[in-house]
Amino acid sequence: MNYRYEIIIHWSDEDNIFVAEVPELQGCMAHGKDYDDALTNIKEAIELWIDTAKKYGDTIPQPKGRLMYA
Repeated sequence: MNYRYEIIIHWSDEDNIFVAEVPELQGCMAHGKDYDDALTNIKEAIELWIDTAKKYGDTIPQPKGRLMYA
């Protein structure tokens, strides 16, 4: 799928990992040992978040972010 949600990736000194978040999808987070790993994992998390929302009939926010992945 091709979603246009904003993805924020930052380094966590506390956990010694990169953390990725999607602010528009409440609770949608992932992490990775490097930036690319975190990005790969958050893409999967977005898909899972949306699939779960569809399964339970929850509202899926329209993307407003500036980043996109294919």
